[in-house]
Amino acid sequence: MRRRLRLLAIALPLLLAACVPQAVRMKGDAGLLGAQLARERALAQADHWVLQGRLGVSNGKDGGSGSFSWTQNGEQYEFVLRGPAISGMNFRLSGGPDGALLEGMAHGPLRGPDAEALMRKALGWEVPLRDLRAWVLGLRADSGPAELSFGENRLPSLLQQDGWAVDYREWDDARQPPLPTKVFAAKAPYKVKLSIESWQFQ
Repeated sequence: MRRRLRLLAIALPLLLAACVPQAVRMKGDAGLLGAQLARERALAQADHWVLQGRLGVSNGKDGGSGSFSWTQNGEQYEFVLRGPAISGMNFRLSGGPDGALLEGMAHGPLRGPDAEALMRKALGWEVPLRDLRAWVLGLRADSGPAELSFGENRLPSLLQQDGWAVDYREWDDARQPPLPTKVFAAKAPYKVKLSIESWQFQ
C-alpha cells in the first residue's frame, strides 16, 4: 500500500502538469505580420500615457513585487514604485534625454545620464527601460532585429529582441488596437513581470 502511495505521489504532479494547457504559438505569416505592422503604426505616436499595475522583479537570487505607476510624456517619464515587499522601499525614477533622477534611496537622491545604469547601480536590477517602453504596448522596439510568435488571438505571444524574451500572457482586446495586460520579460537570470491594471492615454 505504501509503495502505491509513493508511486501516486510521484505520478500526480506529472499528471497535473500534463493537464495544464500550453500556449499555442504560431510563426508570423504575411497576415499576422501585416496586422502587427498596422498596430505598430496606430500606436507609433502614442507617447503620452499613464499605466498602473503590479511589478515583480528578480535577479535570480533576490526579488520582490509592488504596485507601480508609469507616466510617459513624450521623452519625459516618471516611474513610481510603492510597496514594502521590495526591500522595504518606495522610489521615484524620473527623467528624459538629459538624464535620470532616482529618489527614495537611503543615502539621498541619485542622478545619472542613463536610467537603466542608475537602477542597476542603486538597486541591482536589470530592467530594459528603453525597450520596455515599446514592449509594454506590444510593439517591437527600435533597438534591433526582433522575432515574433503569435497566439490563437492573432496577437503577439512571444517577442524575442535584444537578448530578452517577452512573453505576452494576456491582452485587453476590447481596446482598439488591443493592449497587453500581462507582460513577462526574461533574460537569464533577470526577470521583469508587469501586470497592468489600467491604461490611460492623454
